[in-house]
Amino acid sequence: MIADVLAGATERMKKAVENTKEDFSSIRTGRANPGLFQKILVDYYGTPTPLSQLAGLQNPEARTMLITPYDKGALRDIESAIRDMPNLGANPSNDGNVIRVTLPELTEERRKEYVKIVRTKAEDGKVSLRNIRRKAKDELDGLKEVGDDEIARAEKELEQITKSHVDGIDDALKRKEAELLEI
Repeated sequence: MIADVLAGATERMKKAVENTKEDFSSIRTGRANPGLFQKILVDYYGTPTPLSQLAGLQNPEARTMLITPYDKGALRDIESAIRDMPNLGANPSNDGNVIRVTLPELTEERRKEYVKIVRTKAEDGKVSLRNIRRKAKDELDGLKEVGDDEIARAEKELEQITKSHVDGIDDALKRKEAELLEI
């Protein structure tokens, strides 16, 4: 019983940390990478569709992405979705076959703005970890056929699990901040 609650909480916390790291990858540094375009949804025949399902992404140069749509009819929709993407600051251009996205150089002010966004995303990840911990603690408190000592031990273990996952988010945050502030 206790092991099931702790295992479930650990699994949900791992997913929360991975989700936070995924959010970090959508914040750009000085270089172009396909992770920046993961969260872009294109209105494809009335359905929001992830860009990765509509086009191939290539990175020929450090600050350039080449997007090759599988369906040439979606070219304009992809271009407008990229243009409307907040925090990207890119102006895509197309030649009828591919879309070329050149990311502008980051200014010091823009870098600091991105650091604030990353810190907000990290805090959101920590909040979700705390919510998972609270829910698991409620489940532990709801167990009737287990002794108080065992529940207290399980709660201490839950705290250790939570702390290790919070530390994982903090480490990812430090790496991303260093990457953003690197010139």
